[in-house]
Amino acid sequence: MDEVRLDKWLWAARFYKTRSLAVDEIGKGRVSVNDQAVKPARSVHVGDRIEMRREGVVRTVRVQRLSEMRGPAPIAQQLYEETPESIARRAEQAQERRFNAEPSQSIEQGRPTKRDRRKLADWNRWSATADPE
Repeated sequence: MDEVRLDKWLWAARFYKTRSLAVDEIGKGRVSVNDQAVKPARSVHVGDRIEMRREGVVRTVRVQRLSEMRGPAPIAQQLYEETPESIARRAEQAQERRFNAEPSQSIEQGRPTKRDRRKLADWNRWSATADPE
């Protein structure tokens, strides 16, 4: 086997749960091979450099072996080797996420319910007329 479709290889290497998810991500331009935009049917060869962007994290891997069949995770991990720069970048981003919390996640209660809004409106109505002036 000298070449495999990109979507099949990404699925076999367990980067995506289904081939259709891999096809969608490739179609959105989130996957590139050797710094080129690609289509799902593009052939992947040993030694190719694949760059994937998922949830703000860029992952760069080099193809070590080819496979069209999805197997267990330990075997799937032998299909590729992640570049040291990619590993360092992912670790740095994980540390940033850990220490710099997302502001929207600090909201505990969320949007007020209809009942809460009525209480607020009622309180505002009474507090405005409470002034003796």
